[in-house]
Amino acid sequence: MRQTAYNKHMAKKKRYEMEELFQALSHETRLKLLHLLGSREVCVCELVEALKEPQPKISQHLGHLRRAGIVEARREGKWMHYHIVNPPHEGATRILAEALRWLKEDRPPGKVASQKSDCCATPSVQIARNKAHRQG
Repeated sequence: MRQTAYNKHMAKKKRYEMEELFQALSHETRLKLLHLLGSREVCVCELVEALKEPQPKISQHLGHLRRAGIVEARREGKWMHYHIVNPPHEGATRILAEALRWLKEDRPPGKVASQKSDCCATPSVQIARNKAHRQG
């Protein structure tokens, strides 16, 4: 009996929710985040810096994108790094691709640093960057 309930729960979890995709794409901040992520992995601190918004607000919007299955996160120390992924549904993948194409055509390039900023670097990396900056 428990196995049947578990199987029903897992079947429900595997169904892709179209509403979540459209909700994720319906907010200006989330569209900006997708545009800034582009085809690379970006630390949340860099997104905070680029959008000039508080970290909890950015993390909340990234959570919406994660629940919609269009971004994934990777932890590195205390920092989270995000990147765009294809949703687990073919139709959703096409919608996301078209939305990203439209963002790319309609907006100037994202303003996220090409290298990791000091906000997510370890102290030893920060010292080395500062030293290299002073010498260069």
